[in-house]
Amino acid sequence: MALQALIADDHPLVRGALRQTLEAAYTGCVVREAASYDELRKVLAEADDPDLILLDLHMPGMSGFIGLMMLRSEYPAIPVIVVSASEDPATVQRAIDYGASGFVPKSAPVDHLGEAVRTVLEGNVWMPVAAGRDEADEAIADRMVSLTPQQLRVLAGMGEGKFNKQIAHDLGVSEQTVKDHVSVILRKLGASNRTQAILLASQLALRPPPDREQGSS
Repeated sequence: MALQALIADDHPLVRGALRQTLEAAYTGCVVREAASYDELRKVLAEADDPDLILLDLHMPGMSGFIGLMMLRSEYPAIPVIVVSASEDPATVQRAIDYGASGFVPKSAPVDHLGEAVRTVLEGNVWMPVAAGRDEADEAIADRMVSLTPQQLRVLAGMGEGKFNKQIAHDLGVSEQTVKDHVSVILRKLGASNRTQAILLASQLALRPPPDREQGSS
């Protein structure tokens, strides 16, 4: 059966390059595309689950690692390879800690993607560099995985500086429901107040690499 893949990246040229690489490596490969996190969820809801997702951490709606965790929580059976312009060892390791099965820098040679895809489809993890992890990162990852998809959405809203009323409107729930989620989030993350949780959410959202901030790919 032909490989079915989903490429999620907001840059058309990047999606095109990734598509060409997959189609060259896997005859008859079926590729779907999404340019935002909302589009990604829509494609997943409307189509059969793909064998693999290639994911950009910085596309609209992702909130960095929070989006990765939401995706892995809702679709745990679909392996995810992060394809990102952020390639420092700590970011690579955090992506793996938060659920990715592989990490391919956008600056990597084309054959690295093929190797990563083969490795991940075999059930293994692929990383390009010796990753860096410290005890603080590991502790945060352990706490974050206890959050439900809805709690992760609330946390993402908090990281964007939204008030409970705004988050409630976005999620289609009551403000009291959001308040209840916030209380649970603080407890699970070991945060003493909302500000601490917001700071953590901001860190997880990631700062776009310099080339991304300047609008180039």
